[in-house]
Amino acid sequence: MGKRFNHVLVTGGAGFIGSKLVAALLHQAEKITIIDDLSTGNRDEVPEHPAITFIEDSILNEQLLEDILPEIDIVFHIACRNLVLSVTDMKEDFEVNLRGAYTLLDQIRKYGTKVTRFVYTSTASVYGDADVLPTPLDQIKVRMPYAASKYGAEQYAQVFHYLHQIPTTILRLSNVYGPGQVATNPYCGVVAKFFEARIAGLPMTIFGDGKQTRDFTYIDDAIDAILFAGDQKEAIGEIFNIATGIETSILGLSEEVGKAFGDKTPEQLFSTKRTIDTIDRRCLAIEKTTQLLKWSPTISIEEGIQRTYDWLLGGKP
Repeated sequence: MGKRFNHVLVTGGAGFIGSKLVAALLHQAEKITIIDDLSTGNRDEVPEHPAITFIEDSILNEQLLEDILPEIDIVFHIACRNLVLSVTDMKEDFEVNLRGAYTLLDQIRKYGTKVTRFVYTSTASVYGDADVLPTPLDQIKVRMPYAASKYGAEQYAQVFHYLHQIPTTILRLSNVYGPGQVATNPYCGVVAKFFEARIAGLPMTIFGDGKQTRDFTYIDDAIDAILFAGDQKEAIGEIFNIATGIETSILGLSEEVGKAFGDKTPEQLFSTKRTIDTIDRRCLAIEKTTQLLKWSPTISIEEGIQRTYDWLLGGKP
């Protein structure tokens, strides 16, 4: 059986999601080119393989894109600044997330003559503190700079699709976690931070009362969705939620992490909310995703936490 893709470009390929995508693509792509400036990524996470070309540079480098895009048939655009850093440096968030996406799309328009799919990983943050749960695609409530830049990039992707026929697919990922996500990376989420605290023998810090919920998506499920979006014809021009459709409270998450370590009662430290802590509940509607993209999550939060524990500690407490 032949491989699904010929020459793939992965932006942000040294990050948590990007590096996992690259590892999966080794079985499905003849060639993989990675662009990552290593601002948050880790070069060591990129597999050493003759099919991989790693370029340490910015997606804002137009000459670089002009040079490599003529040979690319699939673009997975993962690179971005993250939620926490977007608040402290809004201009950099704009430059990387919005201008970076625009630059990439415009260079594809000019030089990406072989590109058959542009997959953009957006974020559930575009829904803000949603009024409707599970949240459908039209309930946009942008409140943070990260959400603004990511949503703006979505809009440009749709413009380039309709004006220039670039075959785009947008995926709004919700709280991706799992093996490979470490707390030293500023992009990491609460799962990695809880594990870091527990391994260090410290209480798990909860901002607010812990009753706030998130829709946690296991990394392997997220990667499957990204790959599905790369070659399914029905995905062209569409937006999909990539989530489980299940709410998990932060208190509940801390209990699950505690269970993995054999704790009867998790040790928690409550702290005041941060500037970025604006979401009380998150649960995304995934009916369109399951029906049109033919993707469904397979890993429960309980299994995902156990798998993450096994990766971090080899199954040993």
